[in-house]
Amino acid sequence: MTFLPSKIYVPFLYEYFTGKKLNFENPVEFNAKIQWYKVFYRPKILNQLVDKYEVRAYVEQKIGAKYLNEIYGVYTKPEEVDFDKLPNKFVIKAVHSSSHNLICEDKSALNLISCRKRFKKWLGTNQYYRTGQEWAYKDVKPKIIAEKFIEQEGRSSLIDYKFYCFNGVAKFVEVHLDRSQNHKRGFYDLTFNKLPFRYVSVDKSISEEIEKPNNFEEMIPLAEKLAANFPFVRVDFYSIKNQIIFGEMTFYPSDGRKDFYPESYNKIIGNYFILPKIPKGQKIITIE
Repeated sequence: MTFLPSKIYVPFLYEYFTGKKLNFENPVEFNAKIQWYKVFYRPKILNQLVDKYEVRAYVEQKIGAKYLNEIYGVYTKPEEVDFDKLPNKFVIKAVHSSSHNLICEDKSALNLISCRKRFKKWLGTNQYYRTGQEWAYKDVKPKIIAEKFIEQEGRSSLIDYKFYCFNGVAKFVEVHLDRSQNHKRGFYDLTFNKLPFRYVSVDKSISEEIEKPNNFEEMIPLAEKLAANFPFVRVDFYSIKNQIIFGEMTFYPSDGRKDFYPESYNKIIGNYFILPKIPKGQKIITIE
C-alpha cells in the first residue's frame, strides 16, 4: 500500500499502529503531529539533514567539524568498499535508511561476501517506502559510509543522547543504553532528572542510575543550533572520553508509531510541537 498518496496512506498506517484516527485538520498528540509533518512539511533541506553523509556539511557549518566522527570512505556500490584499506575496527552504515549498520570489532572475522550482499540489500532500500512514507528520505541517494569505530568506556555499546527540540529549543533528552545486548531507554530533563514517561515496556526502560556526562550542558546549545528554524527535530550526540560526537538528525522518531505512557504525555509533548501554517494557495510547506 506504500504506493498510495501520503494523505491516504499515512492516516491508515497511523491507525493501524496506534488504534487512533488521524485528524490532519487538528492533530493534538505528538505522534499525530509527526504524521502531519511527514505529509505537509517538506523543505528540501530535510533531504540533506537525514542523509548521514550530507548532514556533515550542515553540522560543520553550524557548530564545527570537531563534532564529527572520522570518516574513511563513501560508496555507492558494494564492490567499492576496500576492506584492505580499512582499520581492524570500523563501522559501515547506510546513509539513507535506519538501522542498517555493520559494526566491526575484528576485520579478520568478517565474511566479506556476506557483507557485500548485505550492502547490496541496503543500497536497494528506500526508507520512504520501507516505513511510513517518511518524506525527508524519499529523494536521498543511496550510499554507504565507513566511519571510525568509537567505544564507550565501561559499556558494551555507545550511550545515545537524543535531544527533542521544538522550534529550536531542547525540551528533554532520550537516553539509550546497551543497544547491542540489553537495549534500554529513558527520558530525562535538561538537568538530567529522570522523567515519568516512556514509550517502551517497563522491562525495556532504564532502571539503573546513570551518570550525567561532564559535557552534557555543552550538548544542549549545540543541539539547539542544529535544530534552529525547524518546528521539530531530534538531534543525537555521543560523549566519548569527554568529546562530543554528532550522531544524526531525525524528524520522525519511531515513524510516529509509538505512544507515550502514561497516556496524558502524548498531548503534553504534543503541546510543545507547534505546527507551522501552510502558506495560502499552497498544499505543502517547502520553505524552512
